[in-house]
Amino acid sequence: MEAACTKSFPPLLDYKTEKYLLTKNRKIGIFHRLLQLGILCYIVGWVFIVKKGYQESDSDPHISVITKLKGASVTKGFREFQERLWDAADFVKPSQGENVLFLVTNFISTPGQKLGLCPESPTILNGRCTEDSNCTEGEPVISGNGIKTGKCNTTHFTCEIYGWCPVEEPHLISKIPLHEAENFTLFIKNEVHFSKFNFSRSNMKQTSDTTYFKTCTYDPVSSPYCSIFKISEMVTKAGHSFTELAFLGGVVRIDITWNCDLDQSESACKPQYSFRLQDIKNNFRTATYYWDEEKREYRDLLKLSGIRFEISVTGEARKFGLVPTAISLGTGCAFLGAITLLCDVILLYLNSKADLYWGYKYEEAKPPKSHEATEPAPVQNLSID
Repeated sequence: MEAACTKSFPPLLDYKTEKYLLTKNRKIGIFHRLLQLGILCYIVGWVFIVKKGYQESDSDPHISVITKLKGASVTKGFREFQERLWDAADFVKPSQGENVLFLVTNFISTPGQKLGLCPESPTILNGRCTEDSNCTEGEPVISGNGIKTGKCNTTHFTCEIYGWCPVEEPHLISKIPLHEAENFTLFIKNEVHFSKFNFSRSNMKQTSDTTYFKTCTYDPVSSPYCSIFKISEMVTKAGHSFTELAFLGGVVRIDITWNCDLDQSESACKPQYSFRLQDIKNNFRTATYYWDEEKREYRDLLKLSGIRFEISVTGEARKFGLVPTAISLGTGCAFLGAITLLCDVILLYLNSKADLYWGYKYEEAKPPKSHEATEPAPVQNLSID
């Protein structure tokens, strides 16, 4: 009766316990040890030493950036070839203090414009004509300066337009009238705060010397906390020539990176700067409006070319933490366990003696009958080659 009950139990209710089997298979043994060594090197070398898996991190710091550019230049050709002084209020757009600024290095000046009739510029393709029929009245000139009046100017072979006259002439562009801009300096004040660790750093040296920032320029070795950069040096580090870039303008990106290991001293937390050229040719137009004594409106038009500086700040702070340490160790233990499973699969399924190993590893232990001895059989030490 008892045997019948035992046979009626489904295999799902069987309990499997672990059995250790010593095998003299050198290939599997060497493979097992090599995998263990590889996992240990990965955990110790890559996870803990290189990636510092024992540290928790904060990669979303609070950031503030303040910029200030200094320099001055004198040019001719603004209005009736008068001299004009350019300072920070003129050659920096937008206003000081942003993480994006535009440094004017070249311009086309069209002073004394007033609303009226005049021929379109020959450089505008849609404004060219040979007869009046080419200039549809009331039609705007595509990429041009005004509205067509229906007449063709036979002197310039361009359509007559209603707009601000005289129109801008691109061939009047000067050759880097603000060439002194390469010696201008850009002051970048940057502060980061890692709220997770309540840690803050600034790229400015804390000093009581009031003349320090008036004489220093940034150098990664001698003055890493001097936040003043020379324009020409930044453009050169971006991989371009200031003379070429200043003629038609461009975009230079300034990346400031903070990688702080808070398990070390605070002085080791220094900003790293990198510069790269993102685009060539950059300009926009601006105008100043005024009225004469007869209340007629005029404007001075400027097409400004220059270098746009875009400042980006990123950072990450790391510090020892129990949770990431436990996770890294747990992951390593899981990998070591997976090695044993992999070797078992090779031994029991892919080996030429898999049936033999299978028979030794998996043995069915049946309960003794009532008339048989209940003492367990002696343990055998099996070595399989």
